[in-house]
Amino acid sequence: MTTARKTTTVFLTVLSGLLLSIVGLTQRWPAWAWLLLAVLLLVSPAAVFRIAAMRRGTVPVAFEEQLTAAPVERTEHRVSQVVLPSKWVDYDFVFSATVRWYLVDAPASALVLNPAGLAVDAVLKRASAITEQREPVRASLVQQELSGALSRMVPESTGHLQAMAENVQLVLVQQDQERLDKLADVRKDEAVWVHQRKYEQSRRRYLGEDVLKDTGSAVVWWLARNDEHVERTVNDLALLAQLTSAANDTDIPERLQHLISQQAGEPTTADFPEAEPPSAQQGRETATIHLSDFLDSIGFTDGDVRRPMLAAQIAGLIKEQNRYETAEEIQHHFDPPASLAADDDEAPASGAPLA
Repeated sequence: MTTARKTTTVFLTVLSGLLLSIVGLTQRWPAWAWLLLAVLLLVSPAAVFRIAAMRRGTVPVAFEEQLTAAPVERTEHRVSQVVLPSKWVDYDFVFSATVRWYLVDAPASALVLNPAGLAVDAVLKRASAITEQREPVRASLVQQELSGALSRMVPESTGHLQAMAENVQLVLVQQDQERLDKLADVRKDEAVWVHQRKYEQSRRRYLGEDVLKDTGSAVVWWLARNDEHVERTVNDLALLAQLTSAANDTDIPERLQHLISQQAGEPTTADFPEAEPPSAQQGRETATIHLSDFLDSIGFTDGDVRRPMLAAQIAGLIKEQNRYETAEEIQHHFDPPASLAADDDEAPASGAPLA
Protein backbone atom coordinates (compact mmCIF):
# COMPACT_ATOMS: atom_id res chain seq x y z
CA MET A 1 0.00 0.00 0.00
CA THR A 2 2.89 2.48 0.89
CA THR A 3 4.83 1.73 -2.29
CA ALA A 4 1.77 2.44 -4.40
CA ARG A 5 1.27 5.81 -2.74
CA LYS A 6 4.90 6.82 -3.29
CA THR A 7 4.75 5.86 -6.95
CA THR A 8 1.57 7.89 -7.42
CA THR A 9 3.08 10.94 -5.69
CA VAL A 10 6.27 10.89 -7.82
CA PHE A 11 4.21 10.48 -10.99
CA LEU A 12 2.01 13.45 -10.15
CA THR A 13 5.06 15.57 -9.25
CA VAL A 14 6.79 14.87 -12.57
CA LEU A 15 3.57 15.51 -14.46
CA SER A 16 3.07 18.84 -12.66
CA GLY A 17 6.68 19.84 -13.37
CA LEU A 18 6.23 19.19 -17.09
CA LEU A 19 3.03 21.20 -17.23
CA LEU A 20 4.61 24.14 -15.38
CA SER A 21 7.69 23.98 -17.66
CA ILE A 22 5.45 24.26 -20.73
CA VAL A 23 3.66 27.22 -19.19
CA GLY A 24 6.98 28.88 -18.26
CA LEU A 25 8.39 28.56 -21.79
CA THR A 26 5.28 29.96 -23.37
CA GLN A 27 5.13 32.84 -20.89
CA ARG A 28 8.91 33.41 -20.90
CA TRP A 29 9.34 33.32 -17.13
CA PRO A 30 12.42 35.04 -15.61
CA ALA A 31 15.35 33.04 -14.22
CA TRP A 32 14.28 33.33 -10.62
CA ALA A 33 10.90 31.72 -11.45
CA TRP A 34 12.59 28.64 -12.88
CA LEU A 35 14.70 28.38 -9.71
CA LEU A 36 11.56 28.54 -7.56
CA LEU A 37 9.89 25.83 -9.69
CA ALA A 38 12.81 23.46 -9.21
CA VAL A 39 12.70 23.93 -5.44
CA LEU A 40 8.96 23.21 -5.32
CA LEU A 41 9.33 20.04 -7.37
CA LEU A 42 11.93 18.70 -4.96
CA VAL A 43 10.24 19.73 -1.71
CA SER A 44 6.62 18.81 -2.54
CA PRO A 45 7.00 14.93 -2.63
CA ALA A 46 8.87 14.90 0.67
CA ALA A 47 6.19 17.04 2.34
CA VAL A 48 3.41 14.85 1.00
CA PHE A 49 5.10 11.64 2.30
CA ARG A 50 5.52 13.14 5.77
CA ILE A 51 1.94 14.35 6.07
CA ALA A 52 0.59 10.92 4.96
CA ALA A 53 2.72 9.13 7.52
CA MET A 54 1.46 11.36 10.33
CA ARG A 55 -2.22 10.77 9.37
CA ARG A 56 -1.87 7.00 8.95
CA GLY A 57 -0.70 6.30 12.47
CA THR A 58 0.17 2.83 13.81
CA VAL A 59 -1.60 -0.47 12.78
CA PRO A 60 -4.15 -1.61 15.44
CA VAL A 61 -3.19 -4.62 17.49
CA ALA A 62 -6.52 -6.44 16.85
CA PHE A 63 -6.27 -6.06 13.06
CA GLU A 64 -6.58 -9.80 12.48
CA GLU A 65 -9.97 -9.85 14.23
CA GLN A 66 -11.33 -7.50 11.58
CA LEU A 67 -10.55 -9.86 8.73
CA THR A 68 -13.53 -11.56 7.01
CA ALA A 69 -14.16 -15.08 8.38
CA ALA A 70 -13.42 -17.97 6.06
CA PRO A 71 -16.56 -19.51 4.49
CA VAL A 72 -17.97 -22.69 6.03
CA GLU A 73 -16.72 -25.70 4.12
CA ARG A 74 -19.58 -27.90 2.85
CA THR A 75 -18.99 -31.39 1.45
CA GLU A 76 -21.18 -34.20 0.08
CA HIS A 77 -21.20 -37.97 -0.43
CA ARG A 78 -23.42 -40.12 -2.69
CA VAL A 79 -25.16 -43.11 -1.06
CA SER A 80 -26.56 -45.81 -3.38
CA GLN A 81 -28.62 -49.01 -3.01
CA VAL A 82 -28.87 -49.05 0.79
CA VAL A 83 -31.52 -51.48 2.11
CA LEU A 84 -33.95 -49.98 4.64
CA PRO A 85 -36.69 -51.92 6.50
CA SER A 86 -40.41 -51.51 5.82
CA LYS A 87 -43.45 -52.33 7.94
CA TRP A 88 -43.76 -55.74 6.26
CA VAL A 89 -41.27 -58.50 6.98
CA ASP A 90 -39.04 -59.50 4.03
CA TYR A 91 -40.10 -56.44 1.99
CA ASP A 92 -37.31 -53.85 2.12
CA PHE A 93 -36.88 -50.44 0.52
CA VAL A 94 -33.79 -49.58 -1.53
CA PHE A 95 -32.53 -46.08 -0.64
CA SER A 96 -30.24 -43.73 -2.60
CA ALA A 97 -29.43 -40.07 -1.93
CA THR A 98 -26.76 -37.36 -1.88
CA VAL A 99 -25.70 -36.66 1.74
CA ARG A 100 -24.48 -33.14 2.56
CA TRP A 101 -22.97 -31.84 5.81
CA TYR A 102 -20.86 -29.14 7.42
CA LEU A 103 -18.60 -29.42 10.43
CA VAL A 104 -19.38 -27.60 13.65
CA ASP A 105 -16.47 -25.76 15.37
CA ALA A 106 -14.62 -28.24 17.58
CA PRO A 107 -11.78 -27.75 20.09
CA ALA A 108 -8.23 -28.34 18.91
CA SER A 109 -7.99 -31.44 21.13
CA ALA A 110 -10.86 -33.16 19.32
CA LEU A 111 -10.21 -36.59 17.80
CA VAL A 112 -9.67 -37.05 14.09
CA LEU A 113 -13.10 -37.61 12.48
CA ASN A 114 -14.54 -39.12 9.31
CA PRO A 115 -17.30 -36.59 8.59
CA ALA A 116 -18.69 -38.58 5.63
CA GLY A 117 -19.27 -41.63 7.80
CA LEU A 118 -20.95 -39.62 10.56
CA ALA A 119 -23.19 -37.76 8.10
CA VAL A 120 -24.26 -40.91 6.22
CA ASP A 121 -25.01 -42.74 9.47
CA ALA A 122 -27.12 -39.85 10.74
CA VAL A 123 -29.13 -39.63 7.51
CA LEU A 124 -29.74 -43.39 7.33
CA LYS A 125 -31.00 -43.46 10.92
CA ARG A 126 -33.45 -40.65 10.17
CA ALA A 127 -34.64 -42.41 7.00
CA SER A 128 -34.96 -45.82 8.68
CA ALA A 129 -37.10 -44.39 11.49
CA ILE A 130 -39.66 -43.39 8.83
CA THR A 131 -39.54 -46.37 6.44
CA GLU A 132 -39.98 -49.01 9.15
CA GLN A 133 -43.41 -47.52 9.85
CA ARG A 134 -44.54 -47.48 6.20
CA GLU A 135 -46.02 -50.24 4.01
CA PRO A 136 -44.05 -51.13 0.85
CA VAL A 137 -47.06 -50.81 -1.45
CA ARG A 138 -46.63 -47.02 -1.48
CA ALA A 139 -42.91 -46.66 -2.18
CA SER A 140 -43.28 -43.51 -4.30
CA LEU A 141 -45.28 -41.77 -1.57
CA VAL A 142 -42.70 -42.70 1.09
CA GLN A 143 -39.97 -41.31 -1.19
CA GLN A 144 -41.64 -37.89 -1.19
CA GLU A 145 -42.01 -38.04 2.57
CA LEU A 146 -38.28 -38.77 2.98
CA SER A 147 -37.37 -35.93 0.62
CA GLY A 148 -39.12 -33.51 2.94
CA ALA A 149 -37.89 -35.04 6.22
CA LEU A 150 -34.22 -35.16 5.13
CA SER A 151 -34.12 -31.71 3.49
CA ARG A 152 -33.08 -29.89 6.70
CA MET A 153 -29.63 -29.70 8.29
CA VAL A 154 -29.96 -31.52 11.63
CA PRO A 155 -27.14 -32.09 14.17
CA GLU A 156 -26.02 -35.71 14.40
CA SER A 157 -25.73 -37.49 17.74
CA THR A 158 -22.04 -36.66 18.43
CA GLY A 159 -22.55 -32.96 17.76
CA HIS A 160 -19.54 -32.68 15.44
CA LEU A 161 -21.56 -31.88 12.31
CA GLN A 162 -24.99 -31.30 10.80
CA ALA A 163 -26.27 -33.40 7.90
CA MET A 164 -29.07 -33.54 5.31
CA ALA A 165 -29.89 -35.42 2.09
CA GLU A 166 -30.85 -34.43 -1.45
CA ASN A 167 -31.92 -36.30 -4.60
CA VAL A 168 -33.65 -38.98 -2.54
CA GLN A 169 -34.71 -42.15 -4.38
CA LEU A 170 -36.69 -44.98 -2.77
CA VAL A 171 -37.79 -48.11 -4.65
CA LEU A 172 -38.49 -51.80 -4.07
CA VAL A 173 -36.57 -54.77 -5.38
CA GLN A 174 -38.09 -55.70 -8.75
CA GLN A 175 -39.11 -59.19 -7.59
CA ASP A 176 -40.85 -57.77 -4.52
CA GLN A 177 -42.68 -55.21 -6.65
CA GLU A 178 -43.92 -57.96 -8.97
CA ARG A 179 -45.15 -60.01 -6.00
CA LEU A 180 -47.05 -57.05 -4.60
CA ASP A 181 -48.64 -56.41 -8.00
CA LYS A 182 -49.79 -60.05 -8.17
CA LEU A 183 -51.20 -59.90 -4.65
CA ALA A 184 -53.11 -56.74 -5.56
CA ASP A 185 -54.59 -58.48 -8.62
CA VAL A 186 -55.63 -61.47 -6.51
CA ARG A 187 -57.31 -59.24 -3.93
CA LYS A 188 -59.22 -57.43 -6.65
CA ASP A 189 -60.32 -60.69 -8.28
CA GLU A 190 -61.37 -62.08 -4.91
CA ALA A 191 -63.44 -58.97 -4.18
CA VAL A 192 -65.20 -59.34 -7.54
CA TRP A 193 -65.84 -63.05 -6.88
CA VAL A 194 -67.26 -62.33 -3.41
CA HIS A 195 -69.65 -59.77 -4.86
CA GLN A 196 -70.71 -62.18 -7.61
CA ARG A 197 -71.31 -64.94 -5.06
CA LYS A 198 -73.38 -62.64 -2.88
CA TYR A 199 -75.35 -61.57 -5.93
CA GLU A 200 -76.02 -65.20 -6.87
CA GLN A 201 -77.01 -66.10 -3.30
CA SER A 202 -79.35 -63.11 -3.21
CA ARG A 203 -80.99 -64.21 -6.46
CA ARG A 204 -81.37 -67.74 -5.17
CA ARG A 205 -82.94 -66.55 -1.92
CA TYR A 206 -85.24 -64.31 -3.91
CA LEU A 207 -86.35 -67.16 -6.16
CA GLY A 208 -86.54 -69.82 -3.45
CA GLU A 209 -87.92 -67.85 -0.50
CA ASP A 210 -90.09 -65.37 -2.37
CA VAL A 211 -90.91 -66.18 -6.00
CA LEU A 212 -91.08 -69.98 -5.86
CA LYS A 213 -92.10 -70.34 -2.24
CA ASP A 214 -95.47 -71.66 -3.36
CA THR A 215 -97.70 -71.63 -6.41
CA GLY A 216 -99.49 -68.47 -5.31
CA SER A 217 -96.24 -66.50 -5.03
CA ALA A 218 -95.13 -67.76 -8.44
CA VAL A 219 -98.45 -66.68 -9.99
CA VAL A 220 -98.16 -63.16 -8.55
CA TRP A 221 -94.53 -62.90 -9.74
CA TRP A 222 -95.44 -64.15 -13.23
CA LEU A 223 -98.41 -61.77 -13.40
CA ALA A 224 -96.10 -58.80 -12.62
CA ARG A 225 -93.59 -59.97 -15.21
CA ASN A 226 -96.26 -60.09 -17.92
CA ASP A 227 -97.60 -56.59 -17.36
CA GLU A 228 -100.73 -57.83 -15.61
CA HIS A 229 -101.86 -59.99 -18.58
CA VAL A 230 -104.23 -62.12 -16.58
CA GLU A 231 -105.22 -64.43 -19.45
CA ARG A 232 -101.63 -65.41 -20.18
CA THR A 233 -100.96 -65.99 -16.49
CA VAL A 234 -104.03 -68.25 -16.22
CA ASN A 235 -102.82 -70.28 -19.19
CA ASP A 236 -99.45 -70.74 -17.46
CA LEU A 237 -100.88 -71.89 -14.13
CA ALA A 238 -100.00 -75.52 -14.85
CA LEU A 239 -96.40 -74.62 -15.70
CA LEU A 240 -96.07 -72.43 -12.60
CA ALA A 241 -97.39 -75.23 -10.43
CA GLN A 242 -94.87 -77.65 -11.94
CA LEU A 243 -92.01 -75.18 -11.50
CA THR A 244 -92.92 -74.50 -7.87
CA SER A 245 -93.19 -78.23 -7.19
CA ALA A 246 -89.79 -78.86 -8.81
CA ALA A 247 -88.10 -75.97 -6.94
CA ASN A 248 -89.34 -77.24 -3.55
CA ASP A 249 -89.06 -80.94 -4.48
CA THR A 250 -92.67 -81.58 -3.44
CA ASP A 251 -95.71 -83.11 -5.09
CA ILE A 252 -98.12 -80.93 -6.99
CA PRO A 253 -101.14 -80.10 -4.80
CA GLU A 254 -104.21 -82.15 -5.58
CA ARG A 255 -106.26 -79.01 -6.29
CA LEU A 256 -103.88 -78.22 -9.18
CA GLN A 257 -103.32 -81.70 -10.57
CA HIS A 258 -106.28 -81.38 -12.94
CA LEU A 259 -104.51 -78.43 -14.61
CA ILE A 260 -101.50 -80.63 -15.30
CA SER A 261 -103.68 -83.39 -16.67
CA GLN A 262 -105.58 -80.98 -18.91
CA GLN A 263 -102.35 -79.59 -20.30
CA ALA A 264 -100.93 -83.05 -21.01
CA GLY A 265 -104.29 -84.45 -22.23
CA GLU A 266 -104.07 -87.32 -19.71
CA PRO A 267 -106.51 -88.36 -16.95
CA THR A 268 -105.65 -87.40 -13.41
CA THR A 269 -104.92 -89.89 -10.66
CA ALA A 270 -108.28 -88.96 -9.24
CA ASP A 271 -109.87 -90.69 -12.23
CA PHE A 272 -107.91 -93.84 -11.37
CA PRO A 273 -107.94 -94.11 -7.60
CA GLU A 274 -106.48 -97.56 -7.81
CA ALA A 275 -103.28 -96.24 -9.50
CA GLU A 276 -100.11 -96.40 -7.47
CA PRO A 277 -97.98 -93.26 -6.83
CA PRO A 278 -94.92 -92.91 -9.12
CA SER A 279 -91.54 -94.09 -7.91
CA ALA A 280 -88.81 -91.74 -6.70
CA GLN A 281 -87.01 -92.00 -10.04
CA GLN A 282 -90.18 -91.17 -11.94
CA GLY A 283 -90.74 -88.18 -9.64
CA ARG A 284 -87.33 -86.79 -10.43
CA GLU A 285 -87.90 -87.27 -14.15
CA THR A 286 -91.28 -85.56 -13.85
CA ALA A 287 -89.65 -82.57 -12.09
CA THR A 288 -87.11 -82.30 -14.90
CA ILE A 289 -89.86 -82.50 -17.54
CA HIS A 290 -91.94 -79.84 -15.79
CA LEU A 291 -88.94 -77.53 -15.53
CA SER A 292 -88.10 -78.08 -19.20
CA ASP A 293 -91.68 -77.26 -20.23
CA PHE A 294 -91.63 -74.13 -18.10
CA LEU A 295 -88.39 -72.89 -19.64
CA ASP A 296 -89.79 -73.53 -23.12
CA SER A 297 -92.91 -71.55 -22.28
CA ILE A 298 -90.99 -68.44 -21.24
CA GLY A 299 -88.79 -68.50 -24.35
CA PHE A 300 -85.66 -70.20 -22.96
CA THR A 301 -85.58 -72.94 -25.57
CA ASP A 302 -82.80 -75.42 -26.34
CA GLY A 303 -79.64 -73.61 -27.41
CA ASP A 304 -80.34 -70.49 -25.32
CA VAL A 305 -77.38 -69.84 -23.00
CA ARG A 306 -79.75 -68.62 -20.30
CA ARG A 307 -81.54 -71.98 -20.13
CA PRO A 308 -78.79 -73.98 -18.30
CA MET A 309 -77.96 -70.96 -16.10
CA LEU A 310 -81.53 -70.64 -14.79
CA ALA A 311 -81.80 -74.43 -14.43
CA ALA A 312 -78.59 -74.44 -12.35
CA GLN A 313 -79.99 -71.76 -10.03
CA ILE A 314 -83.19 -73.73 -9.53
CA ALA A 315 -81.17 -76.88 -8.89
CA GLY A 316 -79.26 -74.99 -6.21
CA LEU A 317 -82.53 -74.02 -4.53
CA ILE A 318 -83.63 -77.64 -4.55
CA LYS A 319 -80.35 -78.71 -2.92
CA GLU A 320 -81.00 -76.27 -0.08
CA GLN A 321 -84.20 -78.26 0.58
CA ASN A 322 -82.10 -81.47 0.92
CA ARG A 323 -83.45 -82.88 -2.38
CA TYR A 324 -80.07 -83.76 -3.77
CA GLU A 325 -81.11 -86.48 -6.21
CA THR A 326 -83.71 -84.30 -7.91
CA ALA A 327 -81.24 -81.40 -8.10
CA GLU A 328 -78.59 -83.63 -9.65
CA GLU A 329 -81.11 -84.97 -12.15
CA ILE A 330 -81.98 -81.42 -13.26
CA GLN A 331 -78.32 -80.38 -13.37
CA HIS A 332 -77.41 -83.47 -15.41
CA HIS A 333 -80.27 -82.91 -17.85
CA PHE A 334 -79.67 -79.24 -18.57
CA ASP A 335 -75.88 -79.07 -18.14
CA PRO A 336 -74.41 -82.58 -18.71
CA PRO A 337 -70.71 -83.31 -18.12
CA ALA A 338 -68.27 -82.65 -20.97
CA SER A 339 -67.68 -86.39 -21.36
CA LEU A 340 -71.31 -86.78 -22.40
CA ALA A 341 -71.24 -83.95 -24.96
CA ALA A 342 -71.60 -86.40 -27.82
CA ASP A 343 -74.62 -88.00 -26.16
CA ASP A 344 -76.27 -84.58 -25.76
CA ASP A 345 -76.69 -84.29 -29.53
CA GLU A 346 -78.68 -87.52 -29.49
CA ALA A 347 -80.71 -86.73 -26.36
CA PRO A 348 -84.55 -86.60 -26.59
CA ALA A 349 -86.23 -83.31 -27.28
CA SER A 350 -87.11 -81.01 -24.37
CA GLY A 351 -90.24 -82.13 -22.60
CA ALA A 352 -89.84 -85.83 -23.52
CA PRO A 353 -89.29 -88.32 -20.67
CA LEU A 354 -85.78 -89.52 -20.05
CA ALA A 355 -84.87 -93.10 -20.90
